[in-house]
Amino acid sequence: MSLLSLPDGATNRRGFLGAALATAASYGRIWGANDRIRVGAIGTGERCKYLMEALGRVGGNEIVAVCDVYEPHRLAAKTKFAPAATDYLDHREVLDRKDVDAVVIGTPDHWHVPITIDAVRAGKDVYCEKPVTHTLAEEEPLLAAVRESKRVVQTGMQQRSWKHYAHAKDLIASGGLGQVTMIRTYWYQNHTANPDIGPGPELGKLDWKRFLGPAADRPFDRDQYENWRWYWDFGGGAMTDLFVHWVDVAHWYMDDDQPLRATASGVKALLQRRQTPDTMSAALIYAKSLVEFDCALLGYIEGGGMMIRGTKAAMRLHRSGFEVYGEITGYTDAFQPPPAKLKEKTVRDGAIDHLENFLECVRTRATPNAPVEVGISAAHAGHIANLAMRGSGVWVRGAARE
Repeated sequence: MSLLSLPDGATNRRGFLGAALATAASYGRIWGANDRIRVGAIGTGERCKYLMEALGRVGGNEIVAVCDVYEPHRLAAKTKFAPAATDYLDHREVLDRKDVDAVVIGTPDHWHVPITIDAVRAGKDVYCEKPVTHTLAEEEPLLAAVRESKRVVQTGMQQRSWKHYAHAKDLIASGGLGQVTMIRTYWYQNHTANPDIGPGPELGKLDWKRFLGPAADRPFDRDQYENWRWYWDFGGGAMTDLFVHWVDVAHWYMDDDQPLRATASGVKALLQRRQTPDTMSAALIYAKSLVEFDCALLGYIEGGGMMIRGTKAAMRLHRSGFEVYGEITGYTDAFQPPPAKLKEKTVRDGAIDHLENFLECVRTRATPNAPVEVGISAAHAGHIANLAMRGSGVWVRGAARE
């Protein structure tokens, strides 16, 4: 199949988004200026609780339902962010409520597509955390369900709503860096100091079978439950947890979301218990550029960001802003770059703007900044990098079943 089952032979994101715009044209409810959007929160772990807090800061909404397979999680979220909400074990009970307009999904990755499809078919708008898909096979069913439903779906690629990322895109599009041929992305975190702290979850209050959902049955495993991102049945490791954020920005800036080839390698150098590598590197080739990703879970030095290299200048882009460095006259071994000729800083969290954009689109039925097509494309890049890393080291578009 083509990358995202593009209609009528379309081959790029612009054509794809045009189709998305056409699906958001109708909606039964007419929103008044003072109407509050009623939200259900599904999967109320740490990330979803952060989104619930952000919803409170954005305003114009009310969380009326919270849902999680672990009772202490959902009750803690309810107590802190939505005391008047009703709590549920089964997400379908949230979706059955006629007074729920939208849901925020913060579950493990393997539940994203099943719950999103259930939600749009129940007439709910959706904010779903990244990666929106857990496998390549989920792309077509998710896309079909969203388009058929005509619901608003915002995926958790919040850099699309972060103003300094938009400013950086404008600068690049205007030729400020010259021709960009290479984008290096990276993310470093410290997972080495991660001992088991405390007694762990109360098994009598956890529905382990529901947590597993479509995954294969197995006895309860604390590390798989608490660190699910690093186990293949529930997450995709750093490629889908971290790289997707940066590759999405690259797709946006390049106006190209179709990698032609991917190479990747990784090793479990430090965290032997987990299934996904803790140290890895990937390179994706597009029509006119190369996007790299490096990740190691051994320390926080440098954190995460991008270095975008063009024929006139280079840009270091991160969540705190960006710096642009003009090309120099001759070769140097100096570690320090020349003084930045342009800087922009921000202290605002892009997730606030991203949720604000989502709620506005719920009201207006406009296409959000990161619709399902965008989320699918970013996740796709992470998935093929994982396929390369777990296979022969190479993935080639069209040469392997997608």
